Amino acid sequence: MNKPLLLSFLLALFAFSTPSLAQDAPMAEDAVISSININTANTEQLSMLTGIGSAKAKAIVEYREANGPFSSVDDLASVSGIGPATVEKNRHLLSK
Repeated sequence: MNKPLLLSFLLALFAFSTPSLAQDAPMAEDAVISSININTANTEQLSMLTGIGSAKAKAIVEYREANGPFSSVDDLASVSGIGPATVEKNRHLLSK
């Protein structure tokens, strides 16, 4: 067997037997949220919550900066545009 052919064969074999690094890398949509601290989370983290988009996430951060840290998860409902129902949907993910 000549060397270029052998090299091609080995490269092909390696390519098929080695998993792609892209397949091993976690995707953003595959990320699992386990807990979000409402006193330290940034707008990107807060916007991962159910019913919280970028505008409400920004409102949470602005409220926190103006009024200090939240003393309980229920205090999140004090932010304009966030009601008790949104807090309840996310309670299992929220910490302070």
